[in-house]
Amino acid sequence: MTIPIPPAYTTLQDMAPELRRRGYAVLSAQDLPSLLQCQQAELDALKGGWDELPPDNYLKDGGHYRRRRHSCFTLEAGALKQTPHRAHYQPLEYNALHGGMQRLFEPVPLQTVNLAPWTRLLLAIGGICSQVKPVQRWYVEAHQFRIDTTGGIGRPTPEGAHRDGVDFVSILLVDRANIKGGESRIFEAEGPNGMRFMLTEPWTLLILDDTRVIHETTPIQPLAEGGHRDTLVLTWRGGGFLEAAAG
Repeated sequence: MTIPIPPAYTTLQDMAPELRRRGYAVLSAQDLPSLLQCQQAELDALKGGWDELPPDNYLKDGGHYRRRRHSCFTLEAGALKQTPHRAHYQPLEYNALHGGMQRLFEPVPLQTVNLAPWTRLLLAIGGICSQVKPVQRWYVEAHQFRIDTTGGIGRPTPEGAHRDGVDFVSILLVDRANIKGGESRIFEAEGPNGMRFMLTEPWTLLILDDTRVIHETTPIQPLAEGGHRDTLVLTWRGGGFLEAAAG
């Protein structure tokens, strides 16, 4: 079996400088509780929110490997507010497979949103993003994903290497069980360089500058029954939520 390549971890203090320098930064699972000023057990309480995700019924490749929920928030002056529930939209230029559609998913349940680590996580990541690009208000889309291997192969990014059309993307690994694959690949949007590594430890946090890099995650395969990969993907945009063009 191929030995996974670990990421080059960044210290808490260097997250924003590394985002500026390389266009991405990875915080270890050991450092995340310090960032959020919480205990490991509080973080682990979030995991249950991934056990009841409904199917993603918009997959155009005919697959049944993805479950998800989606909710939106704004972050301004240190105050996090959940917006009225809305559809998720991406232009075709950013998502050739699923772009151009209004995709309405079930919202993240209140029992997850009301947990203290959820709010602390969004506030903390928003603070790092603001150090790189100060904005008055962040428009945040939160996606709970479970990619499973019941059908043999699960595809975390069926659209391939892509950008999301936002300012920043953060990917938090929540759980990983009985699988192989799922390698993170990051490429310069305007250059020849790329990087590959695998997030293997729950509560590892990857933050990407979506204006500078393209990213994807390779397919996963089962090693035993129940193989899955759970993530929380947060997108950060300073100019409002992505909307379909009028007319």
